[in-house]
Amino acid sequence: MQDIINNLPKLAKDKHKENKTFFTKLKKKPPKQLDYLMQELHDDEFQHTDCLECANCCKTTGPFFTAKDIERIAKHFKMKQQQFIDTYLRVDEDNDYVLQSVPCTFLGADNYCSIYEVRPKACREFPHTDRKKFQQISNLTLKNVAICPAAYNIVEEMKRRLKM
Repeated sequence: MQDIINNLPKLAKDKHKENKTFFTKLKKKPPKQLDYLMQELHDDEFQHTDCLECANCCKTTGPFFTAKDIERIAKHFKMKQQQFIDTYLRVDEDNDYVLQSVPCTFLGADNYCSIYEVRPKACREFPHTDRKKFQQISNLTLKNVAICPAAYNIVEEMKRRLKM
């Protein structure tokens, strides 16, 4: 798995132009069954992809935290929301709350998340390959294929199935 993770940024870079062209066409004329196809591709990929073997998303990026995330996680820690913010978060250039540093503070050496049951919405939905109206998040997907082997595989299979 580590070899795949190490090679992923180069693979994604090599495919970037092709992917960008594909997603531009997809945005202009999304197939009627795109949501169903994406759900199928997502489900198929995660039948044989174990995130616990990878956790590259947790090691290299940080999610943004919504107000509801902060409220829920602070409650989990029995902390006041501001105390949680001061301890773990910072405000980024987009004025969003994000982790102070990566890898994620809540990621264990065994790749398990210590706050899995209350994790942020962005973490629960990552890599966002089963989202409705998938074509609307193509910029996010272009970034995620360089981070997540599953997202990379899903996009490659999507390109094979949808000749654009």
